Amino acid sequence: MARRLRMLGTTSEEGKCPTLYEDLDTGDIIVQGYTVTDPDDVAQLENVLSGESFVVVPRELLTRFTPKE
Repeated sequence: MARRLRMLGTTSEEGKCPTLYEDLDTGDIIVQGYTVTDPDDVAQLENVLSGESFVVVPRELLTRFTPKE
């Protein structure tokens, strides 16, 4: 079943990423951003599970639009 998403906000121009979304049923936050692909960066990440990926999120996006509840 598809998630029901609500856009929380973006700091991008002209609808480009990054953007935060909220799953209206679970409260989970979905993050849209540029994928971290540099092997040296990926090598520093810990406890990575199969199926997980990583995106870059500007601090301003999180501080402005992450729900406070």
